[in-house]
Amino acid sequence: MKRFFYTICSAFLFFSIIACSNTKTSKNGQTDAMQPNISANSVYDFSMTSIEGDIINLSQYKGKILVIVNTASKCGLTPQYKEIEAFYKTYKEKGVEVLGFPANNFLSQEPGSDKEIASFCISNYGVSFQMFSKISVKGKDIHPLYQYLTQKSKNGILDAAVSWNFQKFVIDQNGKLITSFSPKTSVSEPEFIKTIDDLLKK
Repeated sequence: MKRFFYTICSAFLFFSIIACSNTKTSKNGQTDAMQPNISANSVYDFSMTSIEGDIINLSQYKGKILVIVNTASKCGLTPQYKEIEAFYKTYKEKGVEVLGFPANNFLSQEPGSDKEIASFCISNYGVSFQMFSKISVKGKDIHPLYQYLTQKSKNGILDAAVSWNFQKFVIDQNGKLITSFSPKTSVSEPEFIKTIDDLLKK
């Protein structure tokens, strides 16, 4: 009986060590499971956690144009939330979705919890587009979705490392990356709007 007890305890200790080794606290203040190196054919291969805590398979956006943007609440570019929300209200009926991913990668400008971020976005900018749980968009702990978006070896189109908060990635109706716009490029600028309008004509 004693030997059985020791066997059970040893097994528990072993699996506890394994579980701990697959979890890390990132430099961005997040405690996440270590992200695997996922091979993806499109953004539809990813399932993400919404800011409300629900799992959303991005395949549910098939047939839509996606604008994926990393956000922050304490950045000089944070007022872009207003422009992005206005863009979303204009284009959502045309088949465009905006997906916001809070990230704390740049000067710790997104330090809050998901609940705090959601409250900030709604109360200050009336954000109605889909926001997701905070992730890392660069560095050693970069999320697989952003590995796909930023590396030509994975997306087949371009290398586009995230340089700051509010970088925009445009995804076509088949889940494929089309291009990336710099953080300072507004969604109301002609170049950005033309890209979206051209995709809508296809």
